[in-house]
Formats: sequence, C-alpha cells, structure tokens
Amino acid sequence: MHSADPFVAALETWVEAFMRRSMRHFMRYSRESGLSMSQVGALFHIHREENCGVSDLGDNLGVSSAAASQMLERLVQQGLILRSEAPNDRRAKQLVLTEKGRQVVQESIHARQGWLNDLAAMLSAEEKAQVIAALGILLEKINRLEETADSK
Repeated sequence: MHSADPFVAALETWVEAFMRRSMRHFMRYSRESGLSMSQVGALFHIHREENCGVSDLGDNLGVSSAAASQMLERLVQQGLILRSEAPNDRRAKQLVLTEKGRQVVQESIHARQGWLNDLAAMLSAEEKAQVIAALGILLEKINRLEETADSK
C-alpha cells in the first residue's frame, strides 16, 4: 500500500524496486558462491565490526551462540574467517575476515550494486545531473533526521 502523498509514494516505489533488484542479485551471488544468506550476513557483520565475538554475531543474526558457533566453524573451514583468542579475554573468541572472506564481501557488494551501472547507462547526462541533485537533497535531509534522532 502506497502513501497518499505522491512524493512519499514515489519514494516507496523506488525503494521497493531498488530493494527487489538488489536482493535478487545478492541472493543469486549467495547461491552461486555456495553460501547461505546467514553466512553472507555473518561475513558482513564481521567486516563492519572490528572486535566481533561469537555472541555478538549471534545477537546480530538472531540466533543462539551455539548456532552462530556452528556457522562460524563452517566459515573457518572454508577459509573465509579466522577465529582466535581475544587479546583482552582469552576465553572469548575474536573473529576476522581472511583475504578470501574480504573478497567474498566485495564480490557480494558488487553483485548487489552492479545493476546500477546498467541503470546509469540508460540515463542522459542531464538526467544524471537531476538525480545527483535530488539525491544530494535527500541525503542532506536524512543526515538531519539522524542528527535529530541522535539528540533524543
């Protein structure tokens, strides 16, 4: 269901189309690479977080520490992550991506966003300038929304 406000309805339509296309390419990459969506999600979380542990990853993915640990073991066996003792707590495990793991993250980002190049090729220079200006306005307003939310 779309908003009665034509501007909001247009944004909703764009977000829906963007997400559908991006996720289709992302899921295809995941399937072709032999990784589950949870495994790819785990790689992204480890990529984003400097000091990522098993329970932190489980919380992020909405699974138990035991389930996260089993998934991580498969990622270790595939050479995508390294699991070592955390320097400040030898009982805790620290997770980092291997070079192969970083490559998978970059490839999945490219797979998810690669279609944007096809879209860009369909636009004239004038249309691109209009979109750039409009996105600049939206990003500025989004940043203001986030600042307002952070101050609450």
